[in-house]
Amino acid sequence: MEKIVALCKRRGFIFQNSEIYGGQNGFWDYGPLGTELKRNVRDCWYRDMVSGHNELVAPKTAPAKYQMVGVETALIMNPQVWKCSGHYDLFHDMMVDCRESKSRFRLDQIRCRWVSFKDATVKQDDTGTELSKVMVTSTAEDFHEDMTSEALRVFGQKKKYADKLQWDGAATTLDKVDVSEFATVVAPGASKAGTLTAPREFNLMMKTIIGALGTDDDAAYLRPETAQGIFVNFKNVVDSSRVKLPFGICQVGKSFRNEITPRNFTFRSREFEQMEIEFFCRPDESAGWYKYWRDTRFQWYQDLGVSKDRLLLRDHHADELAHYSVGTADIEYAFPFLDAGEYGELEGVAHRGDFDLRSHMEGKLTKNAAGELEVELNEDGKPKHRGSGKDLTYFDDQAKERFLPHVIEPSAGADRATLAFICEAYHEDQQPDENGVLQERLVMKFHPRLAPVKAAVFPLIKKEGMPEKAAEIFGALKAAGLSCQFDQQGAIGRRYRRQDEIGTPYCITVDGDTLTDGTVTIRDRDSLQQDRIPADRIVEEVLSRLNS
Repeated sequence: MEKIVALCKRRGFIFQNSEIYGGQNGFWDYGPLGTELKRNVRDCWYRDMVSGHNELVAPKTAPAKYQMVGVETALIMNPQVWKCSGHYDLFHDMMVDCRESKSRFRLDQIRCRWVSFKDATVKQDDTGTELSKVMVTSTAEDFHEDMTSEALRVFGQKKKYADKLQWDGAATTLDKVDVSEFATVVAPGASKAGTLTAPREFNLMMKTIIGALGTDDDAAYLRPETAQGIFVNFKNVVDSSRVKLPFGICQVGKSFRNEITPRNFTFRSREFEQMEIEFFCRPDESAGWYKYWRDTRFQWYQDLGVSKDRLLLRDHHADELAHYSVGTADIEYAFPFLDAGEYGELEGVAHRGDFDLRSHMEGKLTKNAAGELEVELNEDGKPKHRGSGKDLTYFDDQAKERFLPHVIEPSAGADRATLAFICEAYHEDQQPDENGVLQERLVMKFHPRLAPVKAAVFPLIKKEGMPEKAAEIFGALKAAGLSCQFDQQGAIGRRYRRQDEIGTPYCITVDGDTLTDGTVTIRDRDSLQQDRIPADRIVEEVLSRLNS
């Protein structure tokens, strides 16, 4: 992972936000190549899910034909939206503070494990009691090594005595530890046990102010998800677009979450981009559509080059389901910063029932003792958060029936998808140079549709009309809408290596034969095969290969 992060900075994929001022944790900037790559990810998603969808033909695995449309909604909405959706009351993580180090942590991101060391003890913060056995902690990605260092530090031992540590049980996360045992926990960087506060809720929505007065009445929130902008526009889309069930409304856009401890490069950030679909269907057909979208989205990543061996389609257990969810599946990827056998979420596909439309129509919903959704009431028997009062039902003019549609939500992260494609593309191998000597080669094996640069054009030498011919080909490729680079500096092998490192699938070389027979060499990044192609057909050839 360190190599991937270094490559991202060196070649202009991803930079730390505000780096010259020390950075801003949880925010990232995309460089020239990263901008092209992420744009390609978004474009592929929108093309495959929305603009390229043929609404006249049902896909082989789909229950029926369907329509897809797009919207683009504002970052800031009426605060009542978030109260009815449940975000205002329920959208939080559990956090703890360390009284000694003054640091704050997300509870489920602290790894912990019991340990002791011969006759050594650790003092307890409140009582001064000497503890022979404590729970050491770590928030590091490589927590195994860090936990050993922490254990040696708190027991006052040198590194050479690491094998003398006596571990008890496997490592777990602090959210799985009973609060009564917190008195034995040594927080990251602390010298005593029991310095952590009791867990408490931390709302993840980012607060802002609208208007000049700046009072509490002017408070608003940056959206934590793009979905609610779709739900509150459901009726507008139905009335203006003549769509009929089943249909999907899609949106790509920024969301914001005030993460307690952003981590793992761009995987968990405070500002991120979502690619979401809210698919509306009849309640009695929703189970079939849930399966369709779960399988379709899982296949999408494979079609763009992600190995199935590094993907996991995991259905949530009943105790994991959100209060509104009928069923949820996560598409997960084996990111390099995770331990072997662990996966991180790429995308969630949720069966949301009619929760969202009902909430915005009637008021905030909650589950009763029977597990049924009902409007949540205050102590005075009135709705806790009132809905819009607008009729958000759908009228089926063929069945002559009015009802609230059910919703299937495939929700993908553009940043996480981009990171997964970068991790999957990263390869190191050995290839012979011009003299037949094996050289280390770093190659980013992006799917051609995703590659930030589609082709590079090289004049073999800077004379004999080669630069002029190469510039002509370069112009033709650019005119065809292809992202290209022109490079005439250095040996041809070195130029190939530069393009391999950024994932360019095709390199085109103009040489002496070009001026006599009108052909150029096109080199494939992955197979290294070189073919002679007429120069006047190069645009057609590159487009054909990209679309094959």
